Amino acid sequence: MARINWIDEDGATGELAAIYDRVRQDFPGGMVPDIVKTMSPRPDFLSGILKAAKLHFSDGALTRAQHEMIASYVSALNRCHY
Repeated sequence: MARINWIDEDGATGELAAIYDRVRQDFPGGMVPDIVKTMSPRPDFLSGILKAAKLHFSDGALTRAQHEMIASYVSALNRCHY
């Protein structure tokens, strides 16, 4: 059970609904991950976080796959299911 009150996809309107649409296009399976929903009460903040994440996970010195592996490893170390 979530401790953060978030807005589900079916309850999203306006800016948040537009953000969720973009997220569904970018994420595998056309889903909105729960970690994204945790920021749904602040669409302005969520939009900035998603821009930073897109930059962070773009290919550069490391590939996207390498970024994802590092993020997964750190999450496992922290016992975080994200």
